[in-house]
Amino acid sequence: MGEVFAGRYELVDPIGRGGVGAVWRAWDHRRRRYVAAKVLQQSDAHALLRFVREQALRIDHPHVLAPASWAADDAKVLFTMDLVRGGSLSHLIGDYGPLPPRYVCVLLDQLLAGLTAVHAEGVIHRDIKPANILLEATGTGTPHIRLSDFGIAMRMSDARLTEADYVVGTPGYFAPEQMTGAEPDFPADLYAVGLVALYLLSGRKPDAQALVERFETDGMPPAPIGVPEAMWQVIGALLQPDPYARFRTATGARKALAAAVQLLPEPAADDEPVEIFDQIGALPGGFGPDGPLSEEEAGPAEGGPGVPGALPTPHEAGVPGQHAPSPAPARTPAPAPAPGHAQTPGPAHVSAPASAPSEPPPPPPSPAHQRPKGRHAAPLPAHEPLTHTRTRVEPPVPGALPLPGPLPQLQPPSPAGPLPPAAPAAAPVGGPAPTADTASVQVPATRPRPGPPATIVVPVLVLAVLCFAVGFVALALS
Repeated sequence: MGEVFAGRYELVDPIGRGGVGAVWRAWDHRRRRYVAAKVLQQSDAHALLRFVREQALRIDHPHVLAPASWAADDAKVLFTMDLVRGGSLSHLIGDYGPLPPRYVCVLLDQLLAGLTAVHAEGVIHRDIKPANILLEATGTGTPHIRLSDFGIAMRMSDARLTEADYVVGTPGYFAPEQMTGAEPDFPADLYAVGLVALYLLSGRKPDAQALVERFETDGMPPAPIGVPEAMWQVIGALLQPDPYARFRTATGARKALAAAVQLLPEPAADDEPVEIFDQIGALPGGFGPDGPLSEEEAGPAEGGPGVPGALPTPHEAGVPGQHAPSPAPARTPAPAPAPGHAQTPGPAHVSAPASAPSEPPPPPPSPAHQRPKGRHAAPLPAHEPLTHTRTRVEPPVPGALPLPGPLPQLQPPSPAGPLPPAAPAAAPVGGPAPTADTASVQVPATRPRPGPPATIVVPVLVLAVLCFAVGFVALALS
């Protein structure tokens, strides 16, 4: 099992890595569900302060993935959040390349909705990029994004943790004013949203510096190839180098985007649907959908029945020549004789039901037609049967009567003669003895409980009496 933090969070397997910590899939023993746990890898004061700031965020919005709780254990700390399984926008572009404009509008609308909630709390994200925008695994349905990774986010009222000459964030997604050391503000996040939009429509990371030069040279440049004009009017307003020429709020950009969607052409009927797959691997051994497995739930040892990939048992595989109980037939078997009573030979003890077939049952199918169950495509080779009474049993005949209760002593053949050799198991109890071609069963006869012979018991008893006598005499003389 994995390491347990504070008696609550059990680390399962790593699923990602951030700027200051690794992200693990973890089991929450209190809430009984899987969560994502970000474990701090560095222990210096600077990283710890950022960690504290991030875990302190509590933004409840369907398109925001903010920390939900935290825990500390010795020198390690972590905080948890919902487990999002569909990967990020980077995974989506890696699977499909450029996305349809209407699909991009859905993603941008959700991103701006989440950013509206973040800015309403006075928080600037400062690291909006495709890798930090996660997706639920919705398949071909409507996508659902979650804005994540608030590791370098800050509130407007918080003190800066970096010097004025340093810029934090991801190169290629900086706003121009950030490069000049300006104070962080909401329009810087909106500029990054414009770069994400170009990334989704073109399938590659945009050249932010070239965009700034084009805007400074041409004002509003023409729409890039593959970007509809209606969408470019919104995206271009997000990418203005002058922060005062951009949208000032995410709400304003969202309204403009909703108006632009009305001008987009309808998608073609033969367009390939975009499917968001589950990007998180299967659970490792020892864990199931409902948490850690006990030794009993984890299954028997390798090679036993029930283990994936284990060989089936003879009964499961239908191996010819093995003991395998056949389905219960529709006929009623003869009652078993009472223990300790001899059975009178002859056919009088055979209870012949009215529905007994007039013809002998068909012979058992050949091994080539007995297909095993399970994952094996071909029958397994037959093996010698293993029983406690050194018996050899032929394959059961379909429809044969099962032997009721303990096996009685077989009787010699009756005048009626032996049954057909093709149906050995159908011979009723008390009927003719099996021939050389039928199954033979050796049942040990009942005999008295064994004990020592008299030649040993008598001398031992005499010797014991003499020992007692000598003991009494010695006591009397002393």
